[in-house]
Amino acid sequence: MANDASTVFDLVILGGGSGGYAAALRGAQLGLDVALIEKDKLGGTCLHRGCIPTKALLHAGEIADQARDGASFGVRTSFDGIDMAGVNKYKDGVVSGLYKGLQGLVASRKVTYVTGEGRLSSPTSVDVDGQRYEGRHVLLATGSVPKSLPGLEIDGNRVISSDHALGLDRVPKSVVVLGGGVIGCEFASAWKSFGTDVTIVEALPHLVPVEDENSSKLLERAFRKRGINFSLGSRFSGVEYTNDGVKVSLENGKTFEAELLLVAVGRGPVSQGLGYEEAGVNMDRGYVLVDEYMRTNVPTISAVGDLVPTLQLAHVGFAEGILVAERLAGLKTVPIDYDGVPRVTYSHPEVASVGVTEAKAKEMYGADKVVALKYNLGGNGKSKILKTAGEIKLVQVRDGAVVGVHMVGDRMGEQIGEAQLIYNWEALPAEVAQLVHAHPTQNEALGEAHLALAGKPLHSHD
Repeated sequence: MANDASTVFDLVILGGGSGGYAAALRGAQLGLDVALIEKDKLGGTCLHRGCIPTKALLHAGEIADQARDGASFGVRTSFDGIDMAGVNKYKDGVVSGLYKGLQGLVASRKVTYVTGEGRLSSPTSVDVDGQRYEGRHVLLATGSVPKSLPGLEIDGNRVISSDHALGLDRVPKSVVVLGGGVIGCEFASAWKSFGTDVTIVEALPHLVPVEDENSSKLLERAFRKRGINFSLGSRFSGVEYTNDGVKVSLENGKTFEAELLLVAVGRGPVSQGLGYEEAGVNMDRGYVLVDEYMRTNVPTISAVGDLVPTLQLAHVGFAEGILVAERLAGLKTVPIDYDGVPRVTYSHPEVASVGVTEAKAKEMYGADKVVALKYNLGGNGKSKILKTAGEIKLVQVRDGAVVGVHMVGDRMGEQIGEAQLIYNWEALPAEVAQLVHAHPTQNEALGEAHLALAGKPLHSHD
């Protein structure tokens, strides 16, 4: 195995997705000599097969809904259908522009970028196509791929993953979505806007089951109003081909027929056959185990992103990658509070949250120590203008800080920034109530909710 001249990098990164490239950019900025290895495209799942293209589809769906609903605003619009080639051109254009920008950014930081399939060959080296890249430290950031259920084969034809769904050249007439989490709800929402007949199958009692139960119920109510069907609380048992699609069966005996089955049951880590275990790295179900500073049990190896059992979110990968780079550069670092990470489901309506649910807060502090308040968006002028419904729910430790903010409604993802500050700075309701929020904005609803929690409601009842 040939070595890369006499170079020993400060940091060799295996994987160029969110976590990997964030570590590369921050590490290079701090003066580290960095090699970044990626077998596919820089930017990884988020940019090419996840966050960005999915949200582009959702926005196209929003435009379609607005075209249908123009009359309710006094605007004479008409909806003539979806040009999927045009939608894909728009989606791919967004991705392409960001991809070019990211390539330029990595080049400008003088990161050594290596295209090829890498494999960990020792605690301090990665091999790529016969070339060895030595590093004083190695960061594993190989990400995740869509996973399935035992015995359920994703064929890319009638049984598809999110990767296949993003590449469809048509609007399917009907789809069964297996999984009511973020991925499933986002695709269900986009397809419904395109005119697809959608049914979500979720084994747990609610959609977006990791969210506060109130948020789940609000989303379910909105989906019913939109005509998105869902079956909750019963597991998938099998799928068979029909003449023109698939027939999906559940353990409770229900069956659903559709053109396609989208398997959206989560994502699994990419770690098999990459030399991790041979190098002595501790693993669990394919995940690389790390401490709060993203260190593995091997002193020269760290891991970040979907490869480790933390929240599978691009912005978590960014934060973890930055943490590793700063730690290796000798800066003081603080572990990530994963409860303080914003979470958004970009469906119509959106579900956004930060902090803990009411149920979790009661477990942590005791039921008698937790206060919850709901503020209905019906009292918010901008939300009325936009014709969106929903709520903001605050969870507070009695006489203490707000420990959870849970929001449902269109554009609520854009309000999560202030909510994140409220949670992470351990703000008291009275402190937030002192802040003046612009009127009329949806952001104002967050301020009004805190006014109410502080005991001085304005546009809401006592």
